[in-house]
Amino acid sequence: MQDSKQDSPATLSDWLAKLETMHPKAIDMGLDRVAQVRQRLGIGFDCPVITIGGTNGKGSTCAMLESILLQAGYRVGLYTSPHLLDFNERARINGEPATDAALIEQFDAVEQSREGVSLTYFEFTTLAILRLFAASGLDAVILEVGLGGRLDAVNVIDADVAIVTSVDIDHTDYLGDTREKIGFEKAGIFRSGRTAICSDPVPPQSLVGHAQSIGADLWLIGRDFNYAGDKQQWNYGGRSQRRSALGYPSLRGANQLLNASAALAALESLRHRLPVGAQEIRTGLVMVDLPGRFQVLAGRPTVILDVAHNPHAAATLAQNLDNMAFHPYTYAVFGAMQDKDIDGVIAQLKDRIDHWCVTDLPLARAASAAKLQEKLLNAGVTPQNQTGAESSIEVFASPAAAYENALSRAGENDRIAVFGSFLTVAGVMEFRKSQSH
Repeated sequence: MQDSKQDSPATLSDWLAKLETMHPKAIDMGLDRVAQVRQRLGIGFDCPVITIGGTNGKGSTCAMLESILLQAGYRVGLYTSPHLLDFNERARINGEPATDAALIEQFDAVEQSREGVSLTYFEFTTLAILRLFAASGLDAVILEVGLGGRLDAVNVIDADVAIVTSVDIDHTDYLGDTREKIGFEKAGIFRSGRTAICSDPVPPQSLVGHAQSIGADLWLIGRDFNYAGDKQQWNYGGRSQRRSALGYPSLRGANQLLNASAALAALESLRHRLPVGAQEIRTGLVMVDLPGRFQVLAGRPTVILDVAHNPHAAATLAQNLDNMAFHPYTYAVFGAMQDKDIDGVIAQLKDRIDHWCVTDLPLARAASAAKLQEKLLNAGVTPQNQTGAESSIEVFASPAAAYENALSRAGENDRIAVFGSFLTVAGVMEFRKSQSH
């Protein structure tokens, strides 16, 4: 045992590089291997666990729950993925990213315990973060599902409350190609006799049926909880709790009240174990912060960062762009993975964007900028005409280069929407950070 400890990487970046090559497949759905190693590690929780899945809205719902619970004075662990700039963002304890040292200690422990069981990067790091949380004396644990639900590594933990935020078409290679198939996979995080929340206004029958068949306590938006609001404030109504005169979440965008309502339904169901006051909810919603989700940056031209990478999220981004003040021209910095429904994303946004700056991304499974250009042309987007400025498609090797070009051409009253893969948004964030030093 001791020898393998001495051979293990000394730094977090060396560990992550090692984990990327340890398992033959990047994604390998199934819980058997994870469950085996989890058992050896003895990972378990005495505090309430909230697991959050869904096609879109997971990150926002996680962030709102964390913010409210922190305002209420609880010690909270939040696990999310993927990260934007630093791996440590995935594991937050009391609002702060885990340190390299804390993560390395857990990586060593997982390595010692796996005894030849092959784990993917996601499975290995999930177990390490779960073990870190289990050892941190937490009052509440919030876990974001990586992909799907039923076979995702996070589902090795039985949640006290499970939320499915939305069900739409994404990751069809793994989850199926209809909302019914995908809904069944997402409903896999529900547990018998425990609260199961769905904030999708039109939940697939497969999700409702699965919740009923296992005897979960299913809460549906519009039936068991709801919201109403005007321009100034909004109200939440649940099974036995009402929350009124709430300020809007600081996260912008059309679907945030659906996400906030799901978060408040989860807290209502846990009210005896994690009581939260009205003021703590108000402050928590106002203070919540989540980079890359319709994040509008200060300054001119207006810059919007949004990790919209499927048609459902692109439709929401389009709606959010429509709700903004008038901008003469909109520039897009766009990069995407080749397994995404790129045509579906383009269809939602092509009428809102004048100039496309498409980019390669530093990952083998990314679609090339040339491929994105081809898809834009097929969708009827016209490249730059002879007279110049009305529309254009330009191809770039990196998000930073695409963003620099958009910035050089945009007028101060124009806007730049950076969207698509997390890597597109991360590339622009890194570039902006380097420029500000």
